[in-house]
Amino acid sequence: MSRPRPLIALAGLLLMTAACTTAPPSSQPPSQPPSQQSVPPSTDEIKHSANMKLVANVPLDPPFDGPNAWGTDLAFQGGYAFVGNFEGFTIHDISDPTQPKVTARVKCPGGQNDISVSGDLLFVSVDMARSNDTCESGRGSFADTNWEGIRIFDISDKARPRYVKSVQTDCGSHTHTIVPGKQADRLYLYTSSTGQPESAICPAPQGISIVEVPVQNPEAARVVAKPRLFKTCHDVTSYPEKDLAAAACIGDGWLLDISDPVKPRVLQRITDKVNFSIWHSATFNDAGTKIVFSDELGGGAQPTCSSPDERTKGAAAIYDLTPDRRLELRGYYKIPRLQGPTENCVAHNGALIPVPGRDIMVQAWYQGGVSVWDFTDSRRPREIAFFERGPLDPKLQLGGSWSAYYYNGYIYSSDITKGLDVLRLDDPITDPAESLRLTELNAQTQRSYGGA
Repeated sequence: MSRPRPLIALAGLLLMTAACTTAPPSSQPPSQPPSQQSVPPSTDEIKHSANMKLVANVPLDPPFDGPNAWGTDLAFQGGYAFVGNFEGFTIHDISDPTQPKVTARVKCPGGQNDISVSGDLLFVSVDMARSNDTCESGRGSFADTNWEGIRIFDISDKARPRYVKSVQTDCGSHTHTIVPGKQADRLYLYTSSTGQPESAICPAPQGISIVEVPVQNPEAARVVAKPRLFKTCHDVTSYPEKDLAAAACIGDGWLLDISDPVKPRVLQRITDKVNFSIWHSATFNDAGTKIVFSDELGGGAQPTCSSPDERTKGAAAIYDLTPDRRLELRGYYKIPRLQGPTENCVAHNGALIPVPGRDIMVQAWYQGGVSVWDFTDSRRPREIAFFERGPLDPKLQLGGSWSAYYYNGYIYSSDITKGLDVLRLDDPITDPAESLRLTELNAQTQRSYGGA
């Protein structure tokens, strides 16, 4: 979700000049037309395709039961799922995915608390000013020198995470991405922040900060670089085995060479002024020959899936990556089910389902639910499966699936207000993915299936 700030100002920011390729307008084939639901789902009613079903849900219990205790991003390690929340994070034991159990809830407020894990370390992003860097901090002000940035926890004992270090970054960290170092003893975090247009100390636009983390001595983590490749970025996805990263930077997309993790280099900038409003996130296919960029039109709070005429807006765009590392637009995908006029719905966080020989993605669409779609044919993407709930209770204004990822045979969805959903997908197209077992998954740091 985009930082809860004036979206018009963010969308209108001027980006640095770079090698630029402007995507053609919506002449590309859109995804399939919307399906017509004879009876739309009622409030909180669950609907799903025949090949997808809900097998478990873990609700947001105390201390994550306040009005803004919103669930955010997900990461995985071994038999655990880690779920961010504006109030902290939860560690779930998913050794039996049909009966997930809460191992720990850590109250440590700071939106969005987007999350990642590596070994014994857990990282969360804080992009809302706090009075200090502690978990007891109160809300700060963007007008003074309060704290925002990265918090680091030791999770060697999953039941008792230990806060070990904070790193302040320019204008905080809306999201972050792990980039492994060339040596195993260190890793890097690319932190992205949108800035605050009305702030004297944190004006938009902002670039990225690179935090170096010595794995055996995380207390020594520090900012080591502030490359100004672009001015405002929402999210970066790295593919270290390919020495590539894709950055979704509000007004456009960027392809980066990260062969030197501390000195990323721009390969290409792409724009789509006709169809894209807020470039939000990116996903490579396994071969590294395609990138899916998503458009978070309306910042995640608007009903952009209610019109049959807006098939290329608030959608995902599929770009082929040529052998000479140039991106070329091929098509768009948007969920084929129309949503109600009160349901916030737009393309959001997703990742690949590891099916050999095919390009298949699971993606969150807020109140549009969870969609599994095939983009093996870049020009003709199609939905394979879906899960969704009906509109929220009228007292609630924001909800639905924030992130949805496939991990070791199941799909896990972090629902903003409903908690952790565990979904089972049974389809001959996706069943081959069950043979792959991962030991760790951070969706913004991609690894090839063969390197799992």
